[in-house]
Amino acid sequence: MENFVVSARKYRPVNFESVVGQSHITTTLENAIKDNHLAQAFLFCGPRGVGKTTCARILARMINAEEGETIDASENSAALNIYELDAASNNSVDDIRNLVDQVRYPPQYGKYKVYIIDEVHMLSNAAFNAFLKTLEEPPSYAIFILATTEKHKVIPTILSRCQIFDFNRIQVKDISRHLAKIAEKEGVKAEPEALHLIAQKADGALRDALSMFDLIVTFSNDRTVTYKSTIDNLHILDYDYYFKVTDALYTQNVSSALILFDKILREGFDGHNFIVGLTEHFRNLLVCKDAATLKLLEVSEDIQKKYADQAGKTSLSFLMSALNIGNSCDLNYKSSKSPRLHVELALMKMAYVNAALNMAETSPEEVKKKVTQ
Repeated sequence: MENFVVSARKYRPVNFESVVGQSHITTTLENAIKDNHLAQAFLFCGPRGVGKTTCARILARMINAEEGETIDASENSAALNIYELDAASNNSVDDIRNLVDQVRYPPQYGKYKVYIIDEVHMLSNAAFNAFLKTLEEPPSYAIFILATTEKHKVIPTILSRCQIFDFNRIQVKDISRHLAKIAEKEGVKAEPEALHLIAQKADGALRDALSMFDLIVTFSNDRTVTYKSTIDNLHILDYDYYFKVTDALYTQNVSSALILFDKILREGFDGHNFIVGLTEHFRNLLVCKDAATLKLLEVSEDIQKKYADQAGKTSLSFLMSALNIGNSCDLNYKSSKSPRLHVELALMKMAYVNAALNMAETSPEEVKKKVTQ
């Protein structure tokens, strides 16, 4: 039986052209190599799963390939001039001293020796200090590429000696497009809504998106990734729940809203996640109110049509008031002694927003007439 290789490894980029969503960095690095303007120390910063280590490896290979050395671009190629150190497990002074000792020897092949230090923020202060002198005045043949998810933990004296590159969270549309390409290569039928949902859940991390994609493909018997199987596997509330709850709240149907919330809880979803998702839903409806902000709505086209339809039926004042109530519920949820009642109370308040607004618009004379009748 052939060994399974996860998509994050199987489709790891082997050149800058295949890196997703980081064109501002890959273009700069390519130009630096082409113009021979390479710094001797780089610091790659950004969230997990956005391509820091991948870009470091590509850069390391390209540096020596530019000098005429033929290097296999596959992941398993062990270039003699590339050294990787995981600072999470090698963070002592002795580990850095061993690295510094290696730096003293020039490369056997090519022009440069490249040292990639991952999770560099995990180094101890003593290790940072031991590394400082070498980083400040490295030999002409040594290049250091440091990678970290927490730049603020790297001491300023290290930062000042590096050329810093900030990696972005990868946009939902870029992740979704990349997943569609992989699905096509793997012979997997994938619904666009499902891929979009995976991309949203990944929160800007391509590696997380690929892991989720693998999970859902494995769950499927016929190698089909559907929207339904995706929400079941990732334990995500279907958009339909939020549309139904909003309709119930807008028409002051409190009992329907509470019954829907009870159903959501019985299906194993958390009340806090529900109220956060509901406020996000109100935000998306507000975004649909103006064509200029429609681009901020990161959902598939079919769901976008549903949002546009419901946004046309709900008033701006209702959405603003409901959003404010939902946000207050979110902030105070963890301190509540009765979380379920806390959310239910918020839903009741939202249901009577329109009534409160109508009363506020009514003049005092009209109120007196209604009271006396």
